[in-house]
Amino acid sequence: YVPPQVRKAQETLDDKKREELGRLKKMVNGLINRLSEPNLSSISGQMEELYMANSRKDMNETLTDILMNACVTAVAMPARLMMEHVLLVSILHHNVGIEVGAHFLEAVVKKFDELCKSDAEGKECENLLALIAHLYNFHVVHSLLIFDILKKLVSTFTEKEIELILFLLKNVGFSLRKDDALALKELITEAQRKANTAEKKLQDQTRVRFMLETMLALRNNDMRKIPGYDPEPVEKLRKLQRTLVHNSGSGKETQLRVSLESLLSADQVGRWWIVGSSWSGAPMINDTNSKPQQKLHIGKVSSKIMELARKQRMNTDIRRSIFCVLMTSEDFLDAFEKLLK
Repeated sequence: YVPPQVRKAQETLDDKKREELGRLKKMVNGLINRLSEPNLSSISGQMEELYMANSRKDMNETLTDILMNACVTAVAMPARLMMEHVLLVSILHHNVGIEVGAHFLEAVVKKFDELCKSDAEGKECENLLALIAHLYNFHVVHSLLIFDILKKLVSTFTEKEIELILFLLKNVGFSLRKDDALALKELITEAQRKANTAEKKLQDQTRVRFMLETMLALRNNDMRKIPGYDPEPVEKLRKLQRTLVHNSGSGKETQLRVSLESLLSADQVGRWWIVGSSWSGAPMINDTNSKPQQKLHIGKVSSKIMELARKQRMNTDIRRSIFCVLMTSEDFLDAFEKLLK
């Protein structure tokens, strides 16, 4: 048996396979180039047929490559075009399977992380962030990832990051407020604290002030205070999405509840969010750095109770301690307190 990683390294694509992939790429490219709101229905249908006819892996890789080339450019992409591309991914994610969205999301997040660390001059970061924001808008990914990205940006807090925070809040701020108001409130508090400490270092004070005003407008649910905020296009496309997704119930259930850290370390620890893509050889399950198990203190328990526990086959420390607590407690309150300890 040759594991897939090794197999991949060994096999040089033979001519036939290369030709097939080239043909597939041309077909997908043709469909993506014609993509617009009126013909989204027919194009998503043709894409689904391609998924049925070809291997999922080839399709996922081809689609991700083409979309990344189309959307991640050095100039800012028109918002409408970006939404239509992401809506296509979202429809395939709901109709074909969650690995479509998962594969695309992972590629986008890794590229975004890479570009954030480098000092790229263009608008690639904004474009990638727009992709992530719309993946959230169209229920491919959960708000958990968006909050992770915002926390990361707030912790760095340079001028570039402030622009990205503003961009993200303008796109998905009110949805975040609806999903998890408490997390948004914590984020705003943290940003205010950062702004107070970083005031000396940043040259452009007005942007920081504008960002804080935007955050306060979000907290107070005041849409008028955010210039250029228009929820109309997203709402319109969401309606279209509901008509194109086959099983209309699957809005929230197929959202990927995955954190930024999990996505970035997917190669090391497996992709638990896709069925069958995690593995037990993951470093986090390795014995090398596992902490010794805590010893449970039951307190003084008579040997009679311990003997009973043994007879009832309470074979681990924790089972024995729970058994002893239940057997020796005076009433339910006492049992509850002891169990908490």
